[in-house]
Amino acid sequence: MNTIKRVGVVGAGTMGNGIAQVFAHHKYGVTLVELDEQLLERGLSGIKRSLERVEKKGRLEPETVDSVLGRIQGSTALSDLAGCDLVVEAITENEEIKRGLFRELDRLLPEHAILASNTSSISITALAAATSRPDRVIGMHFMNPVPVMKLVEVIRGLDTSDETLAAVKQTAETLGKIPVESNDYPGFVANRVLMPMINEAAFALMEGVAGADAIDDIIKLGLAHPMGPLRLADLIGLDVCLSILQVLHRELGDSKYRPCPLLKRLVAAGHLGNKTGRGFHVYEA
Repeated sequence: MNTIKRVGVVGAGTMGNGIAQVFAHHKYGVTLVELDEQLLERGLSGIKRSLERVEKKGRLEPETVDSVLGRIQGSTALSDLAGCDLVVEAITENEEIKRGLFRELDRLLPEHAILASNTSSISITALAAATSRPDRVIGMHFMNPVPVMKLVEVIRGLDTSDETLAAVKQTAETLGKIPVESNDYPGFVANRVLMPMINEAAFALMEGVAGADAIDDIIKLGLAHPMGPLRLADLIGLDVCLSILQVLHRELGDSKYRPCPLLKRLVAAGHLGNKTGRGFHVYEA
């Protein structure tokens, strides 16, 4: 039986604030934790702007916006997660940093609490091994933008229990999402298929096969994708794309996952896509 009532989210970036918004919108109490006050305020402001956009389209009442925001408690202290039944980690795509966080969460949270990761590619089994509760560790990979996309890729680690799997799938359904199981392999399914496409589009751009707009238009119009791969990479964040490709390349040992040099150069220059105003495309501030 699903007894998840209070949810924690660690990381108030694009994914974290979207996850917090969706839980709060579906009447869960949420504690959103970020490293410092400035990043936290940025995340909370992002949630407010997102809700106000929906309100302006006539799909939310003003009082609903207020009630959703009222269910989210912001904090810079991990200790404020101590009363949570489920914590979703949505921090940087770095295994060692995530393992350190999971060790700390394992120490702070009650025995029954489930630890979930929104990781795009990192082994759930490896994260679970950093805790004393590997049976209650699971992958809960939301898609961007979280309030819009229906899929939650649910990844079971080697020791994840049937009870944990059932609770997380049921919780995803209460959010209006569709949980789909994937096994614990690098990149799981979504990114193992998506990232080579983005990477190949980057190679096509680097080699002068076509311009960025043309590549995106050809994929949109020719393959009926809602967004071209280069704009999608900018939306995801080029640093995130690079991290996932590096995991795929390292863990699977196949040269087809070798990150495109252009992608690496853009990340090195700090051009990470929408969040910095420039990636494969240039965006207005």
